[in-house]
Amino acid sequence: MDFNKNYFEIFGLPVDYTVDQDLLADRFLDLQKEVHPDRFAAGTDQEKRLAMQWATQVNTANETLRAPLSRAIYLLELRGIELEHNPTLPPAFLMEQIELREQLESIEEGEGSLEALDAFRKTMKQVMSKVQAEFGAALDEDPRKAEQVVYELQFLSKLMVSANRLEEKLLDY
Repeated sequence: MDFNKNYFEIFGLPVDYTVDQDLLADRFLDLQKEVHPDRFAAGTDQEKRLAMQWATQVNTANETLRAPLSRAIYLLELRGIELEHNPTLPPAFLMEQIELREQLESIEEGEGSLEALDAFRKTMKQVMSKVQAEFGAALDEDPRKAEQVVYELQFLSKLMVSANRLEEKLLDY
């Protein structure tokens, strides 16, 4: 158990934005079995503590690599780039975000059409896929551009969370 390994190394994956999710899931299950604290129940206190720390590390690594936004942020961190709390974003992007937010609000304030929401979410998924591809391309070529793209991904992800919440509300979950 090497706590100095990065999350990709823990799972034996290449350090890349594109991650084979099935392979990640398989390796996660294998590692969980290997490091589960119950396997060390008869061990020393130190062995139990290390098993717990390693299991926590494996869980955190899995959660980070599973989600596109957290994976992107982690890749920037590996390159020494820390995100700003209040970044400066292009005005055109901010206007697009305002328009998308207003579009979502009009769906909510209208009769709450599930069809309109589905169309909105489909569009959002397409936009997010495009932005994720931009991030993947920029990561090695222009890390500062990749950083800007992550800020865009953060906005889009929050908007998608709002759209998902609206769907739950409309479906009365």
